[in-house]
Amino acid sequence: MAAHAADFERIAAAVRRTVLGKADVVRLALTALLSDGHILLEDVPGVGKTTLARAIAACAGADWRRIQFTPDLLPSDVTGVTVFNQAEHTFEFHPGPVFAAIVIADEINRASPKTQAALLEVMEERYVTVDGVRHPVPAPFLVVATQNPVEMDGTYRLPEAQLDRFLVRLSLGYLDSAAELAVLRGDRLASPEDLDAVTDTAGIARLAAAARRVHIHDAIFEYVLRLAQATRDHAELRVGLSTRATLALTGAARTAALAEGRPFVVPEDVKRLAVPVWAHRLVLTSEAAVGGRDAATLLSEILDATPAPQPVRTGA
Repeated sequence: MAAHAADFERIAAAVRRTVLGKADVVRLALTALLSDGHILLEDVPGVGKTTLARAIAACAGADWRRIQFTPDLLPSDVTGVTVFNQAEHTFEFHPGPVFAAIVIADEINRASPKTQAALLEVMEERYVTVDGVRHPVPAPFLVVATQNPVEMDGTYRLPEAQLDRFLVRLSLGYLDSAAELAVLRGDRLASPEDLDAVTDTAGIARLAAAARRVHIHDAIFEYVLRLAQATRDHAELRVGLSTRATLALTGAARTAALAEGRPFVVPEDVKRLAVPVWAHRLVLTSEAAVGGRDAATLLSEILDATPAPQPVRTGA
């Protein structure tokens, strides 16, 4: 496990050369990659959302594509299209930009619901069906979707069923003064093009496979279920957590334990991941929303009120 943790840290350190002052976000993004999940980055323009995705691709030795979502973008512009080859008298499939290891979906909420659904279907199924023929996307496959949570004019809000397809929702936020000063000076700041690959897609696959072998005790499973049930029974939540959400958290917790060099999950892994993995899946009642409550706060209260399993001590 120590070797896997060292591999994880080597990738994270390489990404941090470009994304300064955001070590926790980098680790969460890599956790999503190794957990076979996808990332929703919600933040204002200019804080490094696209840079983060490109840096991960560069350090992982993976190819990447960027899709700028606009209201006139068609589903075929994302997935690809079948074209008739007059010379060969055959139909050929021309893959769209979704056929890459890492896909950056910029401003996903600016596209129509039909185009959003085309991308989200690929995220779930890991293949594209065009004219009845399945075309698998590469593995690993990571979608990093971005959206501006402030500017809502001319956008199409992602419904809850589609938000549920993202493993984590992250926000980079503004840099602290020291990090921003370093960016302005150019100190230690590398662009994604300057980064050398520190692993490859086969290495990412090996780390992901190792994460799936991390042990979770039944007490941890029961703890996750108690937390999920608490959201389903909460008076201020209209929609609680689904089974998909509990699977997402346990999968991410396995990767988090691997990154720490542990062969088992501890309650602290669950607590640390609960908000980024679960908050975007919850739907508050209208009364709670009007009262200024938010999902992250409610989850924190549920975590405080739900006893975590204690380690079993043996011997005198």
